[in-house]
Amino acid sequence: MFTVIRTAWALLLGMFLLQIGNGLQGTLMGVRGAIEGFSTFELSLIGSAYFVGFLGGSRVAPKFISSVGHVRVFAALGSFISAIVITYPIVTEAWAWMLLRVGLGFCLSGVYVTAESWLNNSATNDTRGQSLSAYMLMQMMGLVAGQGILAAGDPSGWILFIIPSILVSLSFAPILLSAVPTPAIEATRPMSLRQVYDASPFAVVGMLFMGGVFAGQFAMAPVYATEVGLSLGQLSVFISSFFVGAIVLQYPIGWMSDRMDRRTLIIVAAAIGAGVALAGVFLADSYIALLVIAALSGGLAQPLYALLLAYLNDYLAVEDMPAASGGMLFVNGIGAISGPPIMGLLMGQIGPGGFWLFLAFVLGGVAVYGVYRMTQRQSAYVEEDNYDSVPYANIMPGAASAVAVETAQELYIEAAEEMAEGGGDETEEETHL
Repeated sequence: MFTVIRTAWALLLGMFLLQIGNGLQGTLMGVRGAIEGFSTFELSLIGSAYFVGFLGGSRVAPKFISSVGHVRVFAALGSFISAIVITYPIVTEAWAWMLLRVGLGFCLSGVYVTAESWLNNSATNDTRGQSLSAYMLMQMMGLVAGQGILAAGDPSGWILFIIPSILVSLSFAPILLSAVPTPAIEATRPMSLRQVYDASPFAVVGMLFMGGVFAGQFAMAPVYATEVGLSLGQLSVFISSFFVGAIVLQYPIGWMSDRMDRRTLIIVAAAIGAGVALAGVFLADSYIALLVIAALSGGLAQPLYALLLAYLNDYLAVEDMPAASGGMLFVNGIGAISGPPIMGLLMGQIGPGGFWLFLAFVLGGVAVYGVYRMTQRQSAYVEEDNYDSVPYANIMPGAASAVAVETAQELYIEAAEEMAEGGGDETEEETHL
């Protein structure tokens, strides 16, 4: 891990600063939007717009990089992000915020593709798993730190918009001034959605549903917290709980995924997550209960992204794994775009409890569909063989870029090849923190 920090400190520091700004402005949207009188449904569309841009950026950014190079794309997108964040309080109209959020999602997706390809290029086979883990951990820590800044400011003024703009601008300095050589971008040609679905219907449907869960937690949690009357300090801790839970539970769930049937683990985690979310409908009056529910909800949901991808890989040939990640990214993006508006409509009809009800319904849907699939096909898990699937690095956010997912797939392929040669024990150490 010290080797990773020494060789990639500039990138890790830059992404930490960027995610502080991103986490701050993401939560601020829900709080300031309520102050401006935006409806719950309008706020849900603003939240969904981010994922529209993110999905588009993940497909277009590699073409830009191939045309003009990493440094120019990185600098240009960074300037756009800084400008977009500072524009929110200037034009306080819902339609304008939707357009700005599309632009923000597009630019951040391009930044992630650029940064992650840089990180992947600087890593070796021995450090790639640790590099990806450190990178994702810094992202999560930055999102949590952003909530602390929110609690100390006034969401009705300008300062909380100026701070993320400054942080975003500063975040690119260590990366652009570092001496790390720029890598080449090689876009993977994705499998058709039909081919991915045929390989594992459960993985595809589960990824679609989980896209809605991730987007709902990220975009609508601030709206929910505002509607139930949490103070700004309470709101910031509430939002942080989702990310803290993800950091704490990702390793135990990943550890279990290497020792039991992954499909069963996904079903159990989704079912427990649904029960936890349902409890949120009835325990909204208890702030401590909300924090616990948020932590468990984030902790149980976040690892499912990587688990579903790993479960799909259990049914693929090694040469098909990189191509399949493109289809799964698209499915996740469609779910992320659809989730916030549906959640917003539900909250508009039944009140803030619709936030938890949506999460419970979707997570429950994953569990129910998984049980159904158990009746249709035998699992890849074979108990007498001590589980023939390979370990998998499960630190993966719900809105990962194509490069991060393909890097994780490279780890999976390396692990599969090492297991075929009898090197499974060493692989497990490399793929987990």
